[in-house]
Formats: sequence, C-alpha cells, structure tokens
Amino acid sequence: MRQTLILIALAMAPALAACEPGQSNNQPVVPPPPTVTVAKPISKAIVDHDEYVGRFVAVDFVEIRARVSGYLDAIHFQDGQIVKKGDLLMTIDRRPFEAALAQAKANLAQAQANLAFAESDLARGKGLDIGTVITQQTLDMRTQAKNVAQASVLMQQAAVRQAELDLEFSELRAPVTGRIGDRRVAVGNLVTGGTSGTTTLLATIESTDPIRFEFTIDEGSYLRYANFSKDSGDGTVRGGGLPIRLKLIGEKGFSHEGKVDFVDNAISPSSGTIRIRGVLANADGRFTPGMFARVQMSASAPTMALLVPDAAVGSQQARKFVLVVDDGNVTHQRYVTLGPYVDGLRAITSGLSADDNVIVNGLPRARPGSKVTPLQSSIASDSAAVANVSGR
Repeated sequence: MRQTLILIALAMAPALAACEPGQSNNQPVVPPPPTVTVAKPISKAIVDHDEYVGRFVAVDFVEIRARVSGYLDAIHFQDGQIVKKGDLLMTIDRRPFEAALAQAKANLAQAQANLAFAESDLARGKGLDIGTVITQQTLDMRTQAKNVAQASVLMQQAAVRQAELDLEFSELRAPVTGRIGDRRVAVGNLVTGGTSGTTTLLATIESTDPIRFEFTIDEGSYLRYANFSKDSGDGTVRGGGLPIRLKLIGEKGFSHEGKVDFVDNAISPSSGTIRIRGVLANADGRFTPGMFARVQMSASAPTMALLVPDAAVGSQQARKFVLVVDDGNVTHQRYVTLGPYVDGLRAITSGLSADDNVIVNGLPRARPGSKVTPLQSSIASDSAAVANVSGR
C-alpha cells in the first residue's frame, strides 16, 4: 500500500509543477508581439525608361577591290586583324606596271625632244626674211609643228601620270581603320580590277570604334520623346544627343552608355515605326557589327519617388499595400501605387510618406491593427548610381 502511494505521488509531480501559484490551468498564455524589421523608405530621383531591341552596325563598311587587273602577288594581313588606315593589305604583280611607266616616260622624253627641235626650228625661221629666204607657208608649217609637239608632250605627261597611278594602285591599302575579314582570293589568282561590276572582291573592312546602334520605335513613342525634348528645351530627338544605355545578352544591367546621333526623316508607312541610330565608344572592341542588344531611352524627366524592397509589398487581389508601424508599435495598412523597379528596389509613387516606418522583413507575421516588436534597420539599394528603370 505504501509503495502504491509513492508511485501515484511521483506520477502527479510534473502536473503539479506546471501549475504556478495563483494561475488557473484553463487561462490561455498570451504570446509576445511578433518581431519585424522596419525601415524608412529611400527617397531618390528616378527616370522612367522604355526598352527596345536593336543591333550594332559599323560606321564604315568598305569592300576591298582592285583598281587594276593583274595576278595577286602578296597578302600582307592576317584574317580578322585590326588594320590602320593606310596599311598595306595586298600587292598585285607590279612588273607590268613598272614596264608601262618606263615606256610612258620614254615616250614623254621623245615628245619633249620633238618639241625642243620644233621650237628651235621655228625660232630660226622667224629670224629670216619672209618672202626672200623663207616663205610664209614654211613659217606657218614650223609653227604648226611646234604646236603639235607641245600637245604631244602634254599627252605623254598624262600617260606618265596614268602609269604612275596604275603602279600605285597595284598596292592595295586600307582606306579606313577597322577589322578586316578573311581573304577572298589566294596569292597567284588573277584579279579583275576597274570600275565595272565584275571586279574581284578581295576582302571587307568594318570600322569598330566608334560603333553605331540602330533600332526602331513606334509613332507614339516618337511623339512622346519629341514632347519630352521640347519641354526640356534641348530638342534632342531630331537633333541627336538623347542619352541611351545598352545591355548585351547575358548582362544584368544597362552599363554601356551612348547617345542618339540620327533620327530618320520619315515614319515607315508599312510598319508605323521610325529608325533611330545611336553611337557608342568601342575602344576594346566588345561590340561587333550585327550583334543584338537591348537599349533604354529616357521617357520622362527625373521625378522623386520612395523606394522599398519588393518583399515589403503585399497584394490584396488587384491592390498593392505595405504595412507601416506607428509610434505605439501598431501596424497600419497603406494602399500604394507601384512604380518601376529601381536598383533592386520597388518605387512607390503614391500612398506612402518618407517618414513612415515600413515593415521590410516579417510581413507575414504582422496584421493590420495589431502590435509588433519593431527592429529598426535601413534600406540599401543594389547600386549607388541612379536607377536603370525597367521598360514598360
């Protein structure tokens, strides 16, 4: 019997220990207010942007073709290398042109000798008595011979200049600075030159720095940019200078800057778009003609906005809201209007003030009208630069 009472007492000990003096077992335990992180929104000037897709094009594109015909004697470049303006690219066999130049110079010397003889013969005739020693007809013939010899000299001088040009054209030099493509003709092949459409294509050169970027915008966007430029007083849409930012495939941000340097003079009646061209520096050769990229253009003047993390924004059907904490640590619901995504933060255009303490962490644990335990923090953007705003 005594052992039984001891066992019952040991079994009831935990239950008795759980009951505090003066507290009923049926009274609920009130949990403490949930802990949340609050911060004041960041105030920053933002610019709304539109995004388009375009591609890079070279400022200069040149097809290397010979001006004279002959057999290709040497190639002085490597396929794909950067060439400077004036660099020697190819040489056509110069020997026929050197021989032609030598012959032209010989013909010129002969014409000059004939001119000298005609001039001296005419001078002797003028010193004689006309009618007694020399007739007028003979004097006229000597004058004519001198004029013919003089014209022959001019003709041979032109032939020498042409032969010198042909010899110079046997060396093909880069007309622009840029990247050259692969050779289209091997050494030893006959190259057809001249100005006809049957000339031989030897290579192509595309300039790389600076480089252009072309894209098209719709008529409505063009009018919006025109009004924006008119209001700002710079007139940059038509005259050029409107800043642009580019992002290549695989890049996260629009980190490449340029400016508009040309807007086409008409909107296409078939597509309702107009062509715009920008120009960018390309000293490192990162951009290649034909490469696609996305471009941003400013669609509005800078405006002040409040920025909060996307995690601080809640949804209630189609409406967006944030929770703010007052001085009594009570949460309140504020319906807001969202703006663009900026520096990893969401812009709030209305419904929030700069002095509000917004719940930025722990939103699911808070309820409107309930108390919370706030931990003060600060909002940090992803970059210190002014935002790149996502396109509409």
